[in-house]
Amino acid sequence: MQEIQLQDYFKQSYPKVKYFHDVLRKEGDLRGLIGPREVPRLWTRHILNSAILQNFITTDKKGREKATIVDIGSGAGFPGVVLACIFPEVDIYLVDSMQRRTDWLLYIKKLLALENVEVIRGRAENIQKSGLIPPADYVTARAVANLKKLLPLTMPFLKSGGELLALKGDAVENEVEEAMDIIKKYSNSSPEIFEGSSILEVETTKVLKLTKK
Repeated sequence: MQEIQLQDYFKQSYPKVKYFHDVLRKEGDLRGLIGPREVPRLWTRHILNSAILQNFITTDKKGREKATIVDIGSGAGFPGVVLACIFPEVDIYLVDSMQRRTDWLLYIKKLLALENVEVIRGRAENIQKSGLIPPADYVTARAVANLKKLLPLTMPFLKSGGELLALKGDAVENEVEEAMDIIKKYSNSSPEIFEGSSILEVETTKVLKLTKK
């Protein structure tokens, strides 16, 4: 993939995104964050895959408080770190239950000077009750759980009218069918499913959007 294409796509956020890529490429396998097979396709499978979500996020609050994103199961930083680079004006909470992952996220926060990021270690269901995170405009999740399990972990973090943005695979339609009872608990509308953009050869993904009632 040509660097000029990436620069054009990420624009002013490219230096930080590239730095994140380079550090993860060097240290990710050693730290047990990604497998060795993932290293050559960090851009297409992970970073650009995460960046797709920028098309679904509105940060213009018209003079009100900053927009807020909660990323559940941040792991190596997907999609949360990528979104933090793209949206420095948004408060982003990275949530993960494993210490080696939160240690990594804190390390990346410092390296990239991501002043808009807070890293929180713990299980999502426990953090919901802690008061550490204000009601969010968006909750993001990637490779966390099937929809039936994911909704109770994510939807309580949202304010009314807030949106869950979940990166999913080809089985998302089946997940929706199996989770309809839980969907009705949290939302007045059906989830929307979008095909991820194929820009810059990003590997195929789907974005599921669900609005909290």
